[in-house]
Amino acid sequence: MERSELEALLTPESLALLASIDEPHSPDDVVARVSQLRKKGHSLATVSAVMGQLALRSKAREKFGEFAHRMLFSREALEVASRLEVSSHHAERFLSAGISSVTDAGCGLGGDSIACAGAGLSVRALEKDETTAALAAYNLQPFDTVQVEHADATEADLSGAEALWFDPARREGSVRFQNPDDWSPSLEWVFEHATRVPTGIKLAPGMDRSLIPEGCEAQWVSWKGSVVEMVLWTGVLAREGITRSALVLREGGGAEITGPADSPDAPVGELQEYLLEPDGAVIRARLIGDLARTHDAQMIDSTIAYMTSPHRVSSPMVQCFRVRESVPYSTKNVHSLIAGAGLGAVEIKKRGIDLDPAALRTTLPLEGKATATLILTRVAGTKTAILADRVA
Repeated sequence: MERSELEALLTPESLALLASIDEPHSPDDVVARVSQLRKKGHSLATVSAVMGQLALRSKAREKFGEFAHRMLFSREALEVASRLEVSSHHAERFLSAGISSVTDAGCGLGGDSIACAGAGLSVRALEKDETTAALAAYNLQPFDTVQVEHADATEADLSGAEALWFDPARREGSVRFQNPDDWSPSLEWVFEHATRVPTGIKLAPGMDRSLIPEGCEAQWVSWKGSVVEMVLWTGVLAREGITRSALVLREGGGAEITGPADSPDAPVGELQEYLLEPDGAVIRARLIGDLARTHDAQMIDSTIAYMTSPHRVSSPMVQCFRVRESVPYSTKNVHSLIAGAGLGAVEIKKRGIDLDPAALRTTLPLEGKATATLILTRVAGTKTAILADRVA
């Protein structure tokens, strides 16, 4: 967001206007709304700022729910903001460790600070970018336990912090920085502070595991089946005896599996009545073997993250499929499998076979009314096509 847009937005006229109108429902509605506002005498800058916020608010509702209605956003900061459900987990971790105050050293729009303040924690929120800091100050205004500062964490006095929360900026505009030394703050600088003070560090779930320091807990978090982050916890925030954990969050609850280290694989066995796909957070945390043993399951292949069991498994940790039929993989066999099932729609999943599911779908004889899942993978080293029904 340009400073001029921020200045146009943070006026009594713009804020009152933003609070008084609903989000447009279509491109035509946007055009009509702009025309109406201009006819009422509002300046082009005011109308542009307000309509821009309405567009962002619509996208922000997915992350912030009804809180989005009273927040301000920039496109860049919204893209990297944590979901409120995930931020609430961060706040709970601080509370569980007996922490009463947190320094959010790079608060962005203030999502994690909102969750921490809402949980009863005192928060010092620092933000290096002046425009984003102004938006955070507005968003955090309702909380009298939050202090927002326009400040670079690397230049701020952090000596009195009881606990730290870092979400290093890993891109500038559309440019993503692959080298952790280029992040803001750099990963080395963050790790140095994390050895002194209990710290949570939000990172990308696919970050190079060799960079994970000894003595911390690495937790992969998924939301509704998508892995959204890896968080490193240090000091009292890291649970004793745990270095790997996978937290699976869904609406209405979640589940977690933990381990002292990467878990050994479960034995490979024959394909049984049910095929189980572990959540991505479990795969990232390399706790598949422990999850398989928990459900008396086996792996279908030593290199594939699918499990198999004679029993139906109902758990947030896995997607469960009842196997109808399996055949050696070939285009001819797949077509025969589909043609014989009377399918009108099919979900295609693949692991361990190089193909384009979208291209394959166009060749399938989908002439019936039923639905099913086609799983293309390897079973004990053999490429296999599995027709199954999703049951959980």
